Amino acid sequence: MNTPPAPARNLHDITGCMTNYDPEDVSVQQAQDIMRKYIQPVCGMEKLTLRQALGRVLAVDITSPIDVPAHDNSAMDGYALRSEDLSGDQELYLDTIGTALAGVAFMGVVKHNQCVRIMTGAVLPEGCDTVVPQEFTSKVSDTQVKLSAGILRAGDNRRLKGEDLAKGRVALQKGKILTPADLGLLASLGIPEVSVQRRLRVAIFSTGDELRSLGEALEAGCVYDSNRYTLYGMLTRLGCDVLDMGVVQDNPDALEAAMRSACENADAIITSGGVSVGDADHTQQMMKRLGDVAFWSIAMRPGRPMAFGKIKSAEKSAYLFGLPGNPVAVMVSFYFFARQALLQLMGGSITTLPLLSAKSNTTIRKRPGRTEYQRGIFALDENGELCVSITGSQGSGILRSMSEANCMIVLNHDQASIAAGDKVNILLFDGLI
Repeated sequence: MNTPPAPARNLHDITGCMTNYDPEDVSVQQAQDIMRKYIQPVCGMEKLTLRQALGRVLAVDITSPIDVPAHDNSAMDGYALRSEDLSGDQELYLDTIGTALAGVAFMGVVKHNQCVRIMTGAVLPEGCDTVVPQEFTSKVSDTQVKLSAGILRAGDNRRLKGEDLAKGRVALQKGKILTPADLGLLASLGIPEVSVQRRLRVAIFSTGDELRSLGEALEAGCVYDSNRYTLYGMLTRLGCDVLDMGVVQDNPDALEAAMRSACENADAIITSGGVSVGDADHTQQMMKRLGDVAFWSIAMRPGRPMAFGKIKSAEKSAYLFGLPGNPVAVMVSFYFFARQALLQLMGGSITTLPLLSAKSNTTIRKRPGRTEYQRGIFALDENGELCVSITGSQGSGILRSMSEANCMIVLNHDQASIAAGDKVNILLFDGLI
């Protein structure tokens, strides 16, 4: 597990050490580095039962209290025997002296040229260290079996005590987001409850006089606010508690009141809209008034107007992510910036989203100097090769394209146009969107 770095004292300490730092034109890598170095995990934990802990961030290392498995046991249905009885070039006849079942051990001692009928998972009898699968034997009588020559080596089909997890070894590390497999692992260790980080509380609101909430009349020039629903879904999937503050008007007083309220009631704030340089875009100026802003424009498409910083109100503080207003840009900037930052804030391990390589089915226009994220549809071609096509028009307001896509095509900062047949990086949406 990667341990999050200790945060610098303030944003100026971080940005002051960066080469070619420009808050109006940071690169994707610079923006991600600033967030990673600045964000400090929240304090607080709670103890939950296993069924309550799914998807939560583990607050402490879990050390195994037992050996798993607790004893040497059989990996097969067959016969347990002593490896010293094996003969590489001769058939072997063994006397069957008993049976070992899973949960019901054979209590005797196996001696020379003896064996025990054994089932998968049963404890190996004393003296035995090897299991011959049932299909490799032939029954001579009710009390004797025959093994063919050369079919078995010492130790075959034996599960060793503690080979899955030894007593005292760390089973799960702090910062792990608990999965169904983790719950099963914890249950196998007899652990009924675990300490997890408290849930992150994230406030969201949209800005724009043209926005209407669902159920309201839609006047000419107005649109329904979709971003809060997208953000609610993404944050809920991430395991956050969401405080939905609705739509905020495009004026400084309303925005300041919303920011202060959000800051006093949440660990982080995510806004959409109002971070560009228009006369009615006040988010950047309000962030400067209430706190620090690290940047407000990223060399990327879509999602160039994005702000990040930290604000304070009534002796409380919250990280603020000012996302663009266009629906696709909101999703892109969330997944490539806000998501990892929030995971770090909730104490999760720092991981990079995995990229796969795929052949582009089409030409993709791209100029160097910015990172681009294009919506794509990947599939296997007739040769079993992973290929990808763009969904069509890549306008940042075409939300339908995100619904149709199953991946994002990631075109790096220095990359130029892509020819059909060239390899590109893709990020799969499965389990993410």
